[in-house]
Amino acid sequence: MNKKTILLNVKDNVATALVELGEGETVNARLDDLSFDVTLSAAIPFGHKYAVCDIPKGQEILKYGLPIGRATEDIKAGEWVHVHNCRSDRFGFHREQYGLNA
Repeated sequence: MNKKTILLNVKDNVATALVELGEGETVNARLDDLSFDVTLSAAIPFGHKYAVCDIPKGQEILKYGLPIGRATEDIKAGEWVHVHNCRSDRFGFHREQYGLNA
């Protein structure tokens, strides 16, 4: 089996590309009994994340079963998840709330 993506935790709402993925490509992210078949709405670079389900604006982005940031806009399944639509809690929301040195 040629694995193109990896889902790191069953709580995750994003998977990671193990190879460069093309726009319109249908990929599968699977872990244990959980499986997501998603058609990509954009090319996903190697090592980058894509949504495996719809993520509403303000919802946590989960990777490794832990929050790594929040959606800054509604993200549809199959969309690239990156700095244009998510903000890191460490360098984003906390900095906006507490200032540059947060």
